[in-house]
Amino acid sequence: MTILGKEAIVAEMKKGNIKVEPFDEKMLGPASIDLHLSNAFRVFVHLPNDLCMTDDMDFKAATKGLLVHNGDTLTVKPGQTVLGITSEKVTLGNGLSGWLEGRSRFARVGLLVHISASFMQPGICNHQVLEISNFGPIPLKLIPGTPICQFIFQRCESPGQYHGVFAGQTPENFWLG
Repeated sequence: MTILGKEAIVAEMKKGNIKVEPFDEKMLGPASIDLHLSNAFRVFVHLPNDLCMTDDMDFKAATKGLLVHNGDTLTVKPGQTVLGITSEKVTLGNGLSGWLEGRSRFARVGLLVHISASFMQPGICNHQVLEISNFGPIPLKLIPGTPICQFIFQRCESPGQYHGVFAGQTPENFWLG
């Protein structure tokens, strides 16, 4: 399996095997594309009972949707986790997969953009949900529109297609419910 560099990413975009919508060339790095934080979030709520970890568990049962308006921020306190979602929709062809990673400038103050779900399956076509956690000692203000993470593309040895429960997620269906 191979990580795609800038020229390979552009070539796959021209072939239609990678789509990032909306896309601006400034997002393209040497071996990744920066993705921006949307204004849709889900914050955790206190439940009267424990949340059972089963295949049919719904994260929306433990969270409530929240929209951050233009010019506003969402503060994440030390030790707190919130869910966010990217402004961009990423579509991958059957022979490509990817990894969602944080950016070092934010990691250096304790911001994580995913807890453990960083791998993106071949054939995805959705906005990427971020498990944003503050592991630092100071509150951090999230600003919608910030290039908060990067997507790294990888070629698969054989084709595959994601058909899971999160196929087609968008900021609208993410924060509602």
